[in-house]
Order: sequence, then structure tokens, then C-alpha cells
Amino acid sequence: MLKILTEFDHNDFIPQKYTCEGENINPQIVVLNVPKTSKSLVITCEDPDAPSKTFVHWIIWNIPIKNSPVIIEEGLPKINTLSDGSKQGFNDFGKIGYDGPCPPKNHGIHHYFFKAYALDTLLTIDGKITKEILEKSIETHIIDRGEIIGLYQRK
Repeated sequence: MLKILTEFDHNDFIPQKYTCEGENINPQIVVLNVPKTSKSLVITCEDPDAPSKTFVHWIIWNIPIKNSPVIIEEGLPKINTLSDGSKQGFNDFGKIGYDGPCPPKNHGIHHYFFKAYALDTLLTIDGKITKEILEKSIETHIIDRGEIIGLYQRK
């Protein structure tokens, strides 16, 4: 199973820096136990506690596997294609890249699922990519997966 390390522990609170009330940048993500046969990684972040639907905060794919562990740097630019060849799609704010937790005020604690997938391929998808398109593209290519859940609440 993939192990994800980040700026918070599993089921711990996400630092404000990574939310709409802070710098609104992605945290550094470190992925351990990546199978040697993997060709790329995918990371998603979503909030199933959102009022109307599971809300997507980030999708990034074709993350290269050069070394172990794989490190996704903090504060990636909010552009489609990054310098290492990885790609970011649209979140449910209608923007490319990461937009952090921003639940309605006084809505209780929300759970943010950061999921990692090791794939047996590089994806050849392009255009206006959403989580639904990404999920369909990876479903037959997943070698391994892992997740970490962060918490956040606005007052």
C-alpha cells in the first residue's frame, strides 16, 4: 500500500496555510512504497462533506517516478503542465491546480481525502480534464493506492 506523508498526520487538522484562509497552496506530498513497476502517480484531493456533492480540490497526474520516495513540492504553480511533465486538471472551483479547504462557516469539521494512485502507464489525456475523466482513465491502470485524511473547519 502506498504511504502518504504530508504536513499533517492522518485524521489531523490541515494547517491554515493550505486553506482558503491562508496561502491556499498545496502541501508537500511524499509518497512511499511506490511499486517498481509504476510508471506514474496520480494525486487527488476531495471533500465528501461538502453541502451539495463530493467537492474536488485537486487532481494531478503523470507525476514522474524518478526516485523513491516521490516528492510533490509545496506550492505548485496553478498551471496545466508543470516543468516535470505532470499535469493538473480542473477542481470544483473551476480552476486548474490546487485550491484548499474552504468549507462553509459553522458547517462543522470536513474531511479531506488526499489519495495517491500508482499507475502502470503515463496517461495521454488532454483538454479540460475533471476528476470524472481522470478516474475513468486510470481505472484499469492502478497498481497500488493509498490515502491520508486531513480535517478542517471554518468558524
